[in-house]
Amino acid sequence: MSDEEFMQMAISEAKKAYEEGEVPIGAVLIDESGVLVCAEHNRIEQLDDATAHAEILLLRGATKILGRRKLYNCTIYVTVEPCPMCAGALVLCRLKRLVYGAVDSKFGASESLFNVTNNPALNHQLQITAGVLENDCRTLMQKFFSERRK
Repeated sequence: MSDEEFMQMAISEAKKAYEEGEVPIGAVLIDESGVLVCAEHNRIEQLDDATAHAEILLLRGATKILGRRKLYNCTIYVTVEPCPMCAGALVLCRLKRLVYGAVDSKFGASESLFNVTNNPALNHQLQITAGVLENDCRTLMQKFFSERRK
């Protein structure tokens, strides 16, 4: 499958978050064979947990499924650029690759505001592909926040 097809899966998760009243961010983890390991979306309000971001929940689930904390050769697809907390977790799990849709100019920690996932000062860096289905990802976020402001 292509990056766009995997990102569509992440967008489907983001739409679930949207329907649940959560900030619509979705993520999927794909193993080295191209097989879906786990899919998640934000559940911050539902779980009353500030750390219940899609990426964190995804990593927790994937490490249980795979039986290991290091996720070498896995790729995460997430609809929005990870925040500092999530970016740090991606580095600690030793993911091979991060693919994201929309840039987050307020909290982004992969390329826009901070450079956590590819920082040469850290002992692990991820390959990054940005902007996959960016308009779809950004539009969903804009719609969500526009409705919240009314």
